Amino acid sequence: MTPAARVQSSIDILDKVIIAARDNGAPADAILSEWFKSHRFAGSKDRAAIREIVWETIRAHGNCPVNGRAAVLGTGNRAWAEMFDGSTYGPATLSDSEPRSVPSLLPDWFAQSRPDWLDDAEAAALLARAPLDVRINRLKADPAEARAVLGEGEPIPHLDHGLRLPPMAQFDQHELVRNGSIEVQDAGSQHVGRIAGAQPGELVIDLCAGAGGKTLALAADMQARGRLIACDTNRARLSKLRPRAERAGAEGIECRLLDPGREAELMADVTGQADLVLVDAPCSGTGTWRRSPDLRWRWTPERLAAVEALQRHIVAIGLSLLKPGGRLVYAVCSIRDAEGRDQVEGFGVASDHMSQQPVGRVRGGGLLLTPLHDRTDGFFIARLSQD
Repeated sequence: MTPAARVQSSIDILDKVIIAARDNGAPADAILSEWFKSHRFAGSKDRAAIREIVWETIRAHGNCPVNGRAAVLGTGNRAWAEMFDGSTYGPATLSDSEPRSVPSLLPDWFAQSRPDWLDDAEAAALLARAPLDVRINRLKADPAEARAVLGEGEPIPHLDHGLRLPPMAQFDQHELVRNGSIEVQDAGSQHVGRIAGAQPGELVIDLCAGAGGKTLALAADMQARGRLIACDTNRARLSKLRPRAERAGAEGIECRLLDPGREAELMADVTGQADLVLVDAPCSGTGTWRRSPDLRWRWTPERLAAVEALQRHIVAIGLSLLKPGGRLVYAVCSIRDAEGRDQVEGFGVASDHMSQQPVGRVRGGGLLLTPLHDRTDGFFIARLSQD
């Protein structure tokens, strides 16, 4: 491919990403992967160049651009702009009235309620490159032995089974990943499990299990003793848990597919019995922009209001499942107060004081983790107790 053809291909991909963001469709990484599958003629250098253009353009724009062409021009990259010369397979020649997107770090919907702690350095870190963090699975591996096999990496402070590695190509094919000895998991997610503190012999419910990353961490903490129920309303996500659990040596996990609006009915047999309920709630994902910067293009005030209402609905169900003295851990990979501090204040139950935690900053009734302050994805975590 010529340099101009690479730019035009990037514009075509960005057009798809923009449409998907507006229609709540596939994420950018999935769209990019699908484009490469259908364009096998693109060589490794072509793919690397296209990835760079697409991701740099997305990161440069907090607000959703009008189209991919305006977005690429809006980056201000002169080398790319020079490719708009009308050459074969390249972008059409520039016109004087051509729209160009305005670069910004934060989307308008977020900037309007920017939290007081978010200075420019903290904001920049939200879009910085994320590290490769893994959790060593104590059901399958000894931490020291796993680190010896990996041969590199550094321990993550305050996480006995966490390890931070340099970026590795095809890491999902590493023997320790394939045999379930380690799981790729951001340090922030690992801290959610640490704060939850699942114990052997407990009845533990992961109410928003998804594909089961945090469920597997809970299973390891329980040492395969007790009862662990993983729930979700998305069949496709939940179906990924069982093979992952088998690989991780956590075969005893119960999976329950819930119908939206009927969750309480389908969990009636364990109402008032759980020692621990984890609510890793659906959220805006503002804490994961460094991994998924196109999330900034997806949210509207209406969508945000809907997800906040869903969070309250799920927590109410979770609290009904707790036995007296039980605990609910509420977590969102969001740094918005509306999904964290303000939500906890409205739940109407006591929250544990987090000032003794070795990471994060106390934010209302919970703990806030951020990429700059804690070298994790952004998270809000609260531990609620049931009288």
